[in-house]
Amino acid sequence: MLPVVPPMPLVSVREPFDHPEWFFEIKWDGFRALAYIDGHQCRLVSRRGHVYKSWPYLATELAHAVRCDSAVLDGEIVCLQPDGRSHFYNLMFRREWPYFMAFDLLWLDRKDLRNQPLRERKRLLKRIMPRVQSNVRLVEQVVGRGADFFGVACENDLEGIVAKWAGGTYQHGPGTSWLKIRNPEYSQWTGRRELFESRRDGLSRSRWARPELALL
Repeated sequence: MLPVVPPMPLVSVREPFDHPEWFFEIKWDGFRALAYIDGHQCRLVSRRGHVYKSWPYLATELAHAVRCDSAVLDGEIVCLQPDGRSHFYNLMFRREWPYFMAFDLLWLDRKDLRNQPLRERKRLLKRIMPRVQSNVRLVEQVVGRGADFFGVACENDLEGIVAKWAGGTYQHGPGTSWLKIRNPEYSQWTGRRELFESRRDGLSRSRWARPELALL
């Protein structure tokens, strides 16, 4: 049976940095998800423990495309524009077919990998990624050069980057070796707070009218 894995937290820092023992990745703008693959079945679970039900076809693709019997992957559900950048609103409003951007491997074929260093988990993750065209993608990393990488991310209007200690284990709770550095000029942040506030208000009214929704 697959374990229930609390997701590794991200801590915000303001400035990018360089370090030879750190990996740097694009911060994809979507919904964080853990993919629980067990044979021909897969569940996509949010960081708060809720099962995503909007993308059953993506879960099916993960179950059949990832080359293993069982696994737990950490990643981001995103919609991609033609130039490869993520588009949050296309995902939120279900306008496009989503992708799963896999950036970590926590469990593989009955073996718990969380105490392995990130560099080893990344190596094993790459081995099980699909070898054919797929909506399951591997998130590659840049080693050491976080400042330059952050500059490129900002120039291309990306949300930012994530810094991860290459020797770090996968933990939960207050301790973490994952840092996020956000692009302060990222265009897709405009109006997002207001959008979520209006959706929360609408959901609250729906729950008042339909008490059973309060259980969700």
